[in-house]
Amino acid sequence: MTLKEAQSQVDTWVKTVGVRYFSELTNTAILMEEVGEVARIMSRTYGDQSFKKSDLAKDLGDEMADVLFVLICLANQTGIDLTDALEKNLEKKTLRDADRHKNNPKLKPN
Repeated sequence: MTLKEAQSQVDTWVKTVGVRYFSELTNTAILMEEVGEVARIMSRTYGDQSFKKSDLAKDLGDEMADVLFVLICLANQTGIDLTDALEKNLEKKTLRDADRHKNNPKLKPN
């Protein structure tokens, strides 16, 4: 699925199953909640925190998909073409960081 297809499918889902988009501000708050759920799983899986019983059934991929879904909703609501935005962002990073990471001694292979 391309980003364009994802934006179209999310738009169709929201307008049928979801009835309508939540406001942009509500979706921003939901996005922060979903990112927090990803952070919780990451800190318990790869960090020093232990899992609570309520967290054991959480699926990282599903939580990341929740983040992506809400981000796509916000893109649709604000007229952002995510394909175009990502392509421009990668170009910006490539120009800006062409030598930055290669010359970073912290990133040398072990």
